[in-house]
Amino acid sequence: MFIKQGNTAALVLRLVGLAESTYYDRKKRKKQEAQAVPQGRGRPVPGYSLIESGEKISDEEIQEWLLELIAGEEHVYGYKLLAKCLWNQRGLRLNHKKSYRLCQALDILQPQRHKRFKHPRKLPENRVITGAGQLWQMDIKYGYVAGRDRHFFVL
Repeated sequence: MFIKQGNTAALVLRLVGLAESTYYDRKKRKKQEAQAVPQGRGRPVPGYSLIESGEKISDEEIQEWLLELIAGEEHVYGYKLLAKCLWNQRGLRLNHKKSYRLCQALDILQPQRHKRFKHPRKLPENRVITGAGQLWQMDIKYGYVAGRDRHFFVL
């Protein structure tokens, strides 16, 4: 508002207490965001992969091959195994990340397994611990003394 009245940007920024670099950087960033086309992260997807002979195979054809692999199978295949099968059968150089992306587009991914812990974490029962040094635990370890033919114990 003050700039529109004819005051310089430097004067207004000094009055407000804002660094000029911050003002111009934000102004520049807003201009770039307005011009930028929204894209995903990373490099753009090429849309093809190569087989061993160097021939380009389109992603659509790879998706057909993936559907052929899982058609009529009672066993469940994961995206990494599907990528390996295409590598072995067709000579297609396909890494697990692209295999995941193509399987996700086809909606053939299996639900992720949940990690099961064998031993639950043991917390002290019937105790309220409010600081350090209030609960101590012990463990006995043993080792072997070479040359003496005996064991030792450490508490």
